[in-house]
Amino acid sequence: MTTTTTGPETRSPGSRTALRRRGDLVFSGTALGAGLVILITLAAVAIFLIVQAIPALSPDTSNNHILDGQQFLSWVWPFVFGTLWSSLIALIIAAPIAIGIALFISHYAPRRLAGVLGYIIDLLAAVPSVVFGLWGALTFAPMLVPFYKWLNENLGWIPLFGGTPSGTGKTILTASLVLAVMILPIMTAICREVFLQTPKLHEEAALALGATRWEMVRMAVLPFARSGMVSGAMLGLGRALGETMAVTLVLSPLGIITFNLINPENPTTIPAIIALRFPEAHDEGVNTLIAAGLILFIVTFVVNFIARWIVSRRAEFSGAN
Repeated sequence: MTTTTTGPETRSPGSRTALRRRGDLVFSGTALGAGLVILITLAAVAIFLIVQAIPALSPDTSNNHILDGQQFLSWVWPFVFGTLWSSLIALIIAAPIAIGIALFISHYAPRRLAGVLGYIIDLLAAVPSVVFGLWGALTFAPMLVPFYKWLNENLGWIPLFGGTPSGTGKTILTASLVLAVMILPIMTAICREVFLQTPKLHEEAALALGATRWEMVRMAVLPFARSGMVSGAMLGLGRALGETMAVTLVLSPLGIITFNLINPENPTTIPAIIALRFPEAHDEGVNTLIAAGLILFIVTFVVNFIARWIVSRRAEFSGAN
């Protein structure tokens, strides 16, 4: 009696190699196509913004109800300042907190507690921005009014806290605090994953030489994760730069430049002014708001370019790489 066996066992090495090569070709082609789609989409967005923004750069602004007699650069500059200023404050506040939470979860907390904390932090990323905006405008801002009065009374000699404090709490500092809460989850998640990638041999070697846990973190974990922390910070900064609803609900649309953090008159951001003025915009006003979006596009691109440059300089210490 003769038994015929069919299946993978009967395939010749040449056929398995051919199938493997075909799979590699399909995968590489799919990956290449996805990368090209991203580049084409980015180029299409840039071309659209540039073409639509050209009418807003005309020296004749008599028919432009958005500019109201101003030149485009003089009109948009306060909003660029507000975007950068609020995002920078949010980054300064959120970065140390995110790094501290990530270190606690990865190297200090018990495993069960670390899992619960990581889950809670990740849940914050799923909260819509409009919810953060409503919370900031209706609940958080009134809570900060006594704190702003205290800052003005005790630190009013510093220009950041001088003048008359806001009676509603809706200030650039409130908006920055809301932005800090919004970017905290993504920064914490990235830092946590990079910290966990630190080679165990490095950590054990530091502990074996008599280092305390903090000394081990300082000598082994932080140098290894430096570029990853920078990447997380820049990603959070990019999120803060493009945030719309939270800032729109907290700040008034004033085109002023001031470094004061607690006054009722504050600069606003490009995304917020676009969201507020777009429903009433028409003709060249639409082009003006699109041109403001082009400025935001360029600012975000520059920020990401700087982040990539910083990360590439420290690539040898990067756990992400």
